[in-house]
Amino acid sequence: MRIIDYPAIIRKAWEGFDATQTIQTIEDISARVSTNHVFRVRLDSGDIVIAKLSYFGKYEHFKEDHRIIQALANNLLYPFENVLAKSLLKNNQVYTFRYKEGLVDAWVVFYNPIRTMHKMPRRLDEHHIRRLGQEIGRFHKACARVSPVLPKSSKTLRSDIRDLREILDTEEGQYEHRMHIGILKRQCDVFLENRQKLVAGVVETMPVFVDWNIGNFSVTENLELYSRWDYDWFRISYRVMDFYFFSRVVSDIGDRTVFSYVIGPLMEDRFLLFLKEYHQVYPLTPNEIYFMKEAYRFFILNYVIKYGRYFFHRTYATKLQHEAFETYFRSIDEQFDAEKILRALNI
Repeated sequence: MRIIDYPAIIRKAWEGFDATQTIQTIEDISARVSTNHVFRVRLDSGDIVIAKLSYFGKYEHFKEDHRIIQALANNLLYPFENVLAKSLLKNNQVYTFRYKEGLVDAWVVFYNPIRTMHKMPRRLDEHHIRRLGQEIGRFHKACARVSPVLPKSSKTLRSDIRDLREILDTEEGQYEHRMHIGILKRQCDVFLENRQKLVAGVVETMPVFVDWNIGNFSVTENLELYSRWDYDWFRISYRVMDFYFFSRVVSDIGDRTVFSYVIGPLMEDRFLLFLKEYHQVYPLTPNEIYFMKEAYRFFILNYVIKYGRYFFHRTYATKLQHEAFETYFRSIDEQFDAEKILRALNI
């Protein structure tokens, strides 16, 4: 494991942003599940900013994503105009800092602290599920309206999976996945084929955050979406990319401290209830329903297999990758039933 002096990097990043103010304290407030780190930074003025430090993925994507998120945050209209955290700007651009020394390649962005209200309960009741479905439908619709004015994204589902396909032919990829190369190549090919058949050029893309675990957002007393943070997996893609994590939020098991990424929550009646409410606000199409299992396949391939050992701590990465080959991939065709969802939504 790399030993990195995170506070030193944060201080260098802030000096590059505003050398007229100095940092008094840096407090690590990370969730400690992933390899990304979040800090509360107190300045000599008494002001507080939030610093995010990452070495997951590519710096170019990190910089591009935060530019898009900033544009999205500035263009979302009421009642979502303050849902997203605003990044600090320098010379009218989102300020990011890249630190490279030896084997360390890390990057930093600063945010204004975001206000939070209520966290949803660990296990949702029926009225929570209904309101969440309605509210996410409204939020997705608002994000879709803003999409035409957002900066373009170079990161696509197809490019991510093609990158994984190429990694599997490298010496490093052959070593890391030596027992499962054939399985992974088949899963990549199936995804690319079904994406082309179901959504390419047919379904519009929009901003999605993918990782909607219950600790990443807060709501008002009336269960309206109040704030959303943690943008590690943000991308411009298809809205159904968000649905797997919502199925986990509304699952009968509820929020979990020890987690797996089984496909089962997508088929629970509780998730169907969420979808029914969502569908009334922002109707889904049959192709999007069929693509839900491909969105799940992509999630496992990209975030568990391709980036698992970079994003998750080693114990989680090893556990999740083992489960992918033992359970996740096999369950896609065995357990996902699009027709059940289509019948429930009357489409």
